[in-house]
Amino acid sequence: MWFGIETSEKGIEMKIGLATLGFGDLTNEEMAALAAEENLDCVQLFLAQKDSKYFAYNKRADVTGLTTDECKRIADAYRSKGIDIPSIGVYTNLIEPDDDERQENINYFTEMMRVATDMGISMLATECGKVQNDLGASLADEAYPRLVESTKKLIEQAEKYGVTIVFEPFFHDLLATAKGVCDFIEEINHPRVRVQLDPANLLPHNSLDEMFNALVPYVKALHAKDRKLHITPGVPAGEGDLDYAKFVALCRQYCPDIPLVIEYVNPSNYKQALEHLRLYL
Repeated sequence: MWFGIETSEKGIEMKIGLATLGFGDLTNEEMAALAAEENLDCVQLFLAQKDSKYFAYNKRADVTGLTTDECKRIADAYRSKGIDIPSIGVYTNLIEPDDDERQENINYFTEMMRVATDMGISMLATECGKVQNDLGASLADEAYPRLVESTKKLIEQAEKYGVTIVFEPFFHDLLATAKGVCDFIEEINHPRVRVQLDPANLLPHNSLDEMFNALVPYVKALHAKDRKLHITPGVPAGEGDLDYAKFVALCRQYCPDIPLVIEYVNPSNYKQALEHLRLYL
Protein backbone atom coordinates (compact mmCIF):
# COMPACT_ATOMS: atom_id res chain seq x y z
CA MET A 1 0.00 0.00 0.00
CA TRP A 2 1.27 3.45 -0.91
CA PHE A 3 1.18 6.31 1.55
CA GLY A 4 1.56 10.04 1.04
CA ILE A 5 0.18 12.71 -1.21
CA GLU A 6 -1.70 11.56 -4.27
CA THR A 7 -0.78 14.11 -6.89
CA SER A 8 0.37 14.29 -10.46
CA GLU A 9 4.12 14.64 -10.93
CA LYS A 10 3.63 17.13 -13.75
CA GLY A 11 3.92 20.81 -13.01
CA ILE A 12 5.64 20.35 -9.64
CA GLU A 13 8.79 22.41 -9.28
CA MET A 14 10.89 20.77 -6.59
CA LYS A 15 13.49 22.71 -4.67
CA ILE A 16 17.19 21.85 -5.05
CA GLY A 17 20.02 22.30 -2.58
CA LEU A 18 23.65 21.44 -1.95
CA ALA A 19 25.28 19.82 1.05
CA THR A 20 28.17 22.09 2.03
CA LEU A 21 30.44 19.27 3.24
CA GLY A 22 32.50 19.00 0.06
CA PHE A 23 33.22 22.73 -0.08
CA GLY A 24 35.68 23.10 2.79
CA ASP A 25 37.95 25.50 0.91
CA LEU A 26 35.15 28.07 0.68
CA THR A 27 33.96 30.45 3.37
CA ASN A 28 30.26 30.52 4.18
CA GLU A 29 29.95 33.75 2.21
CA GLU A 30 31.58 32.11 -0.81
CA MET A 31 29.44 28.98 -0.44
CA ALA A 32 26.31 31.10 -0.30
CA ALA A 33 27.40 33.05 -3.38
CA LEU A 34 27.96 29.79 -5.27
CA ALA A 35 24.51 28.51 -4.30
CA ALA A 36 22.87 31.78 -5.33
CA GLU A 37 24.73 31.84 -8.65
CA GLU A 38 23.41 28.35 -9.42
CA ASN A 39 19.84 29.41 -8.54
CA LEU A 40 19.65 26.88 -5.73
CA ASP A 41 16.99 27.09 -3.08
CA CYS A 42 18.86 25.86 -0.03
CA VAL A 43 21.89 24.20 1.53
CA GLN A 44 22.22 21.46 4.05
CA LEU A 45 24.74 23.07 6.35
CA PHE A 46 27.76 21.10 7.50
CA LEU A 47 30.01 23.21 9.66
CA ALA A 48 32.95 22.45 7.38
CA GLN A 49 33.59 25.78 5.68
CA LYS A 50 36.92 27.58 5.88
CA ASP A 51 35.57 30.00 8.47
CA SER A 52 33.56 27.43 10.47
CA LYS A 53 35.59 24.22 10.82
CA TYR A 54 33.52 22.31 13.34
CA PHE A 55 32.25 19.17 11.61
CA ALA A 56 33.59 15.81 12.87
CA TYR A 57 32.06 12.72 11.28
CA ASN A 58 31.09 9.97 13.76
CA LYS A 59 32.81 11.96 16.51
CA ARG A 60 32.14 15.24 18.23
CA ALA A 61 33.55 18.73 17.94
CA ASP A 62 34.16 21.58 20.33
CA VAL A 63 31.48 24.09 19.33
CA THR A 64 32.00 26.58 22.15
CA GLY A 65 33.14 29.06 19.51
CA LEU A 66 29.68 28.98 17.99
CA THR A 67 28.21 31.79 20.04
CA THR A 68 24.78 33.17 19.25
CA ASP A 69 26.38 36.01 17.29
CA GLU A 70 28.61 33.63 15.34
CA CYS A 71 25.66 31.40 14.53
CA LYS A 72 23.75 34.41 13.27
CA ARG A 73 26.72 35.46 11.11
CA ILE A 74 26.93 32.04 9.44
CA ALA A 75 23.19 31.73 8.87
CA ASP A 76 22.90 35.29 7.57
CA ALA A 77 25.57 34.56 4.95
CA TYR A 78 23.06 32.26 3.25
CA ARG A 79 19.75 33.88 4.01
CA SER A 80 20.98 37.28 2.88
CA LYS A 81 21.34 35.74 -0.59
CA GLY A 82 17.95 34.03 -0.48
CA ILE A 83 19.33 30.58 0.38
CA ASP A 84 17.34 28.62 2.95
CA ILE A 85 18.91 26.25 5.51
CA PRO A 86 16.39 23.51 6.27
CA SER A 87 18.84 21.26 8.12
CA ILE A 88 22.28 20.95 9.68
CA GLY A 89 24.50 17.86 9.78
CA VAL A 90 25.56 16.35 13.10
CA TYR A 91 26.44 12.69 12.38
CA THR A 92 27.84 11.70 15.74
CA ASN A 93 28.03 8.13 17.09
CA LEU A 94 24.87 7.15 18.95
CA ILE A 95 25.84 3.48 19.39
CA GLU A 96 29.26 4.07 21.01
CA PRO A 97 29.84 1.08 23.38
CA ASP A 98 31.50 3.15 26.10
CA ASP A 99 28.64 4.62 28.11
CA ASP A 100 30.54 7.74 29.16
CA GLU A 101 31.69 8.46 25.62
CA ARG A 102 28.20 7.90 24.26
CA GLN A 103 26.77 10.31 26.82
CA GLU A 104 29.33 12.89 25.68
CA ASN A 105 28.16 12.34 22.10
CA ILE A 106 24.58 12.90 23.23
CA ASN A 107 25.67 16.07 25.04
CA TYR A 108 27.38 17.23 21.85
CA PHE A 109 24.23 16.53 19.84
CA THR A 110 22.25 18.55 22.36
CA GLU A 111 24.68 21.43 22.00
CA MET A 112 24.19 21.22 18.24
CA MET A 113 20.47 21.63 18.85
CA ARG A 114 21.32 24.90 20.57
CA VAL A 115 23.47 25.89 17.58
CA ALA A 116 20.68 24.99 15.16
CA THR A 117 18.18 27.02 17.15
CA ASP A 118 20.52 30.02 17.18
CA MET A 119 20.76 29.67 13.40
CA GLY A 120 17.00 29.35 12.95
CA ILE A 121 17.32 25.73 11.72
CA SER A 122 14.71 23.22 12.85
CA MET A 123 16.14 19.91 11.60
CA LEU A 124 19.33 18.02 12.50
CA ALA A 125 20.59 15.11 10.39
CA THR A 126 22.55 12.10 11.61
CA GLU A 127 23.35 8.46 11.05
CA CYS A 128 23.10 5.94 13.86
CA GLY A 129 26.90 5.80 14.11
CA LYS A 130 29.71 3.30 13.67
CA VAL A 131 32.18 1.61 16.01
CA GLN A 132 35.35 2.48 14.14
CA ASN A 133 37.81 0.21 15.95
CA ASP A 134 35.62 -2.87 15.45
CA LEU A 135 33.10 -2.48 12.66
CA GLY A 136 31.47 -5.77 13.63
CA ALA A 137 30.46 -4.12 16.90
CA SER A 138 28.29 -1.73 14.89
CA LEU A 139 25.92 -4.64 14.27
CA ALA A 140 26.28 -6.35 17.66
CA ASP A 141 23.17 -7.30 19.61
CA GLU A 142 23.87 -4.48 22.08
CA ALA A 143 24.03 -1.78 19.40
CA TYR A 144 20.30 -1.44 18.70
CA PRO A 145 19.27 -0.95 22.35
CA ARG A 146 21.98 1.72 22.61
CA LEU A 147 20.53 3.50 19.58
CA VAL A 148 17.03 3.42 21.06
CA GLU A 149 18.28 4.68 24.43
CA SER A 150 20.32 7.48 22.83
CA THR A 151 17.39 8.52 20.65
CA LYS A 152 14.99 8.68 23.58
CA LYS A 153 17.43 10.90 25.47
CA LEU A 154 17.70 13.18 22.44
CA ILE A 155 13.93 13.41 22.11
CA GLU A 156 13.77 15.12 25.51
CA GLN A 157 16.17 17.78 24.25
CA ALA A 158 14.50 18.01 20.84
CA GLU A 159 11.24 18.84 22.61
CA LYS A 160 13.02 21.56 24.56
CA TYR A 161 14.53 23.14 21.44
CA GLY A 162 11.61 22.48 19.12
CA VAL A 163 13.69 20.60 16.54
CA THR A 164 13.41 17.35 14.58
CA ILE A 165 16.10 14.67 14.26
CA VAL A 166 16.29 12.94 10.87
CA PHE A 167 18.11 9.62 10.65
CA GLU A 168 19.89 8.73 7.42
CA PRO A 169 20.09 4.98 6.75
CA PHE A 170 23.11 3.32 5.16
CA PHE A 171 23.40 -0.26 3.98
CA HIS A 172 26.51 -0.96 6.09
CA ASP A 173 25.00 0.47 9.27
CA LEU A 174 22.58 -0.73 11.91
CA LEU A 175 19.79 1.04 9.99
CA ALA A 176 20.54 -0.74 6.73
CA THR A 177 17.19 -1.38 5.04
CA ALA A 178 13.97 0.52 4.43
CA LYS A 179 12.03 -1.91 6.62
CA GLY A 180 14.65 -1.68 9.36
CA VAL A 181 14.43 2.11 9.39
CA CYS A 182 10.63 1.96 9.36
CA ASP A 183 10.64 -0.48 12.30
CA PHE A 184 12.98 1.83 14.24
CA ILE A 185 10.89 4.95 13.60
CA GLU A 186 7.70 3.15 14.58
CA GLU A 187 9.28 1.76 17.75
CA ILE A 188 10.46 5.24 18.76
CA ASN A 189 7.00 6.55 17.84
CA HIS A 190 7.69 10.24 18.26
CA PRO A 191 7.16 13.10 15.77
CA ARG A 192 10.56 14.58 16.60
CA VAL A 193 12.28 11.56 14.98
CA ARG A 194 12.01 11.16 11.23
CA VAL A 195 13.99 10.01 8.15
CA GLN A 196 16.43 11.55 5.72
CA LEU A 197 16.05 9.33 2.67
CA ASP A 198 19.16 8.83 0.56
CA PRO A 199 18.22 6.16 -1.99
CA ALA A 200 21.85 5.54 -2.92
CA ASN A 201 22.44 4.40 0.66
CA LEU A 202 19.74 1.73 0.44
CA LEU A 203 20.22 0.75 -3.20
CA PRO A 204 22.12 -2.49 -2.44
CA HIS A 205 19.20 -3.80 -0.33
CA ASN A 206 16.04 -2.13 -1.61
CA SER A 207 14.35 -1.03 -4.81
CA LEU A 208 13.08 2.53 -5.04
CA ASP A 209 9.53 1.22 -4.75
CA GLU A 210 10.40 -0.57 -1.51
CA MET A 211 12.07 2.52 -0.06
CA PHE A 212 9.18 4.84 -0.75
CA ASN A 213 6.54 2.31 0.20
CA ALA A 214 8.12 1.82 3.64
CA LEU A 215 9.30 5.33 4.43
CA VAL A 216 7.09 7.96 2.78
CA PRO A 217 5.11 8.69 5.98
CA TYR A 218 8.35 9.53 7.80
CA VAL A 219 10.55 11.25 5.21
CA LYS A 220 11.44 14.86 6.06
CA ALA A 221 14.69 15.28 4.09
CA LEU A 222 16.17 13.93 0.84
CA HIS A 223 19.70 13.38 -0.42
CA ALA A 224 20.54 13.15 -4.11
CA LYS A 225 23.75 11.24 -4.74
CA ASP A 226 24.49 7.94 -6.49
CA ARG A 227 26.19 4.57 -6.02
CA LYS A 228 27.48 1.79 -8.21
CA LEU A 229 25.97 -1.53 -7.23
CA HIS A 230 28.20 -3.69 -5.04
CA ILE A 231 30.53 -0.74 -4.34
CA THR A 232 30.62 0.90 -0.91
CA PRO A 233 31.63 4.51 -1.66
CA GLY A 234 28.96 6.82 -2.98
CA VAL A 235 29.45 8.91 -6.12
CA PRO A 236 27.88 12.11 -7.50
CA ALA A 237 24.46 11.98 -9.14
CA GLY A 238 24.65 10.43 -12.61
CA GLU A 239 27.78 8.37 -11.96
CA GLY A 240 26.10 5.31 -10.46
CA ASP A 241 23.25 2.88 -10.95
CA LEU A 242 20.39 4.78 -9.31
CA ASP A 243 17.43 5.31 -11.64
CA TYR A 244 17.19 9.10 -11.34
CA ALA A 245 14.15 9.43 -13.60
CA LYS A 246 12.17 7.13 -11.31
CA PHE A 247 13.65 8.62 -8.13
CA VAL A 248 12.64 12.15 -9.08
CA ALA A 249 9.21 11.01 -10.24
CA LEU A 250 8.59 9.32 -6.86
CA CYS A 251 9.81 12.42 -5.02
CA ARG A 252 7.45 14.58 -7.05
CA GLN A 253 4.55 12.29 -6.28
CA TYR A 254 5.15 11.65 -2.59
CA CYS A 255 7.58 14.30 -1.26
CA PRO A 256 7.04 17.34 -3.50
CA ASP A 257 7.71 19.89 -0.76
CA ILE A 258 11.04 18.42 0.37
CA PRO A 259 14.21 19.80 -1.28
CA LEU A 260 16.52 17.43 -3.16
CA VAL A 261 19.94 18.07 -1.61
CA ILE A 262 22.89 17.11 -3.80
CA GLU A 263 25.61 15.38 -1.80
CA TYR A 264 29.09 13.90 -2.41
CA VAL A 265 30.14 16.77 -4.63
CA ASN A 266 32.78 19.50 -4.52
CA PRO A 267 33.67 22.58 -6.56
CA SER A 268 35.12 20.43 -9.37
CA ASN A 269 32.09 18.21 -10.03
CA TYR A 270 28.92 19.71 -8.54
CA LYS A 271 27.88 21.25 -11.87
CA GLN A 272 27.70 17.84 -13.57
CA ALA A 273 25.63 16.38 -10.71
CA LEU A 274 23.33 19.41 -10.73
CA GLU A 275 22.89 19.15 -14.48
CA HIS A 276 22.04 15.45 -14.18
CA LEU A 277 19.43 16.09 -11.51
CA ARG A 278 17.88 18.94 -13.48
CA LEU A 279 17.43 16.66 -16.49
CA TYR A 280 14.54 15.10 -14.61
CA LEU A 281 13.14 18.27 -13.07
